[in-house]
Amino acid sequence: MELPKYHETFIPILKILNTVESISSRDLANQVLNNYYSNLPQELLSQKTSTGANVLIDRILWGKSYLKMAKFVSYPKRGTVQITDKGKQVLNIGSLSLQDLQNDQDFKNHRVSVQSKKENETEHDTVSVDNASPQDLIDSGFSTIETEVKSELLEKLKEIDPYYFEKVILILLKSMGYGDFIETSKSGDGGIDGIINEDKLGLEKIYTQAKRYNENKVREKDIRNFIGAMSGDTSKGVFITTSTFDDAAIKKAREAHHSIILIDGAKLVDLMYQYKVGVQTKTIYEVKELDNDFFE
Repeated sequence: MELPKYHETFIPILKILNTVESISSRDLANQVLNNYYSNLPQELLSQKTSTGANVLIDRILWGKSYLKMAKFVSYPKRGTVQITDKGKQVLNIGSLSLQDLQNDQDFKNHRVSVQSKKENETEHDTVSVDNASPQDLIDSGFSTIETEVKSELLEKLKEIDPYYFEKVILILLKSMGYGDFIETSKSGDGGIDGIINEDKLGLEKIYTQAKRYNENKVREKDIRNFIGAMSGDTSKGVFITTSTFDDAAIKKAREAHHSIILIDGAKLVDLMYQYKVGVQTKTIYEVKELDNDFFE
């Protein structure tokens, strides 16, 4: 007898959610455990991860996260979960395997939306436990967690107040080592959301424009208006969006006499993750190796 894998908790999670309008993540995990797994031996139920978390609760919470990626569940407000119509349809079928989830189009779209667009980066594949080294498994696990955090971060950015999104961008640029920033007036700013100093002394200025879009792409007109709003005291600008840029917008920025840097949603969450803006360290793991010098 062993603990269920995270993907084996999909249906129990959906069944519990189908009985309530919404529920907190922690209450959901506890109800799934109590209703479906309480008959397991106590030594299994009390197993802990290396950081002290309950293994089964942790797996249930990961099951919930994967269901969210494929839109079988949603987060109506902070800390709560509810089943979607898509999740209810799965319950009518009565089964949802890991392969079913991985083949789901919403799940695939979710993965693609947070893939970094760096050159020569290869898409992360699930590592085979049988053929992987311990280091491979560690790297695979960290990659999966990073992808999920970036995905949740991008979703959160698309939900927040547009004015606060503009401030988030300025905080990010400040964290990246640029100088002080100025938030422009929210009326009559001519398409400029902020002004940051390229250096600590403020000798050079960079104008910023932040567009919090869900699906709409930034178009050539947006870039043209941004360039037109830039005054004569700077030739540098950064245009950031939570979505993407269409080909005409990219071409306009590339051919402009100004230096215009475009940052799309995937690049934005990469930078926020790297510079620890909007994310926090949850756990630190130590991996030890033999100290041969000690024995010499």
